[in-house]
Amino acid sequence: MNVLRLLAPAAAVMLLAGCGLKPWVAPYERNLLAEPVMSFDRDPVAGTYMHHVYQAREGARGAEGGGGGGCGCN
Repeated sequence: MNVLRLLAPAAAVMLLAGCGLKPWVAPYERNLLAEPVMSFDRDPVAGTYMHHVYQAREGARGAEGGGGGGCGCN
């Protein structure tokens, strides 16, 4: 029981001490360290085109709330 009384505050201090650390990488540097494999779109040009096609196709139903009649001319 004495060991538990000593370990509980020590564990709490160690857990809370980890919350006060500053990030090792600044937020504006994180985009330089991101792996391209981890992105949702490997090819941004093709992704933009496919998004445009999706908007044109679904524009008649209003799936995304964008304007247009489904013909691709916004």
